[in-house]
Amino acid sequence: MRRYASKISGPLLDRVDIDLRMRRVSRLDDGGSGVSSQEARGRVRAARERAAARLAETPWRTNADASGSWLRDGPCALSGPARQTLDGALHRGLITLRAYDRVLRVAWTIADLAGRAAPNPTDVGRALFLKKGVSA
Repeated sequence: MRRYASKISGPLLDRVDIDLRMRRVSRLDDGGSGVSSQEARGRVRAARERAAARLAETPWRTNADASGSWLRDGPCALSGPARQTLDGALHRGLITLRAYDRVLRVAWTIADLAGRAAPNPTDVGRALFLKKGVSA
């Protein structure tokens, strides 16, 4: 797997929204604290409704469809500490502008799943971690 992954070029990886390395499962811990499929379905449905309502005046219906320029500079553009996290990662060369836009999409999805009106710095940090495995 490592050999195959090393052959994938940076521009191709830039088009992947989430690139998180997972450890192999060594045992099953059935503590029963997980989310049921029905609960997950309800959370996803509510998140999609929030995104559709926010994007109602645009040609898009989901965070994945929204253009990067609209996410960065449109009426729902992030400001303050949430934006600083991404700007810092871009400035340090940890991400490209394409990855910046992908992180924004994932951050909006995380916020929608949590029922928030907009991503906060923690949402952006989580999205950045999911994209590059680095913290802000």
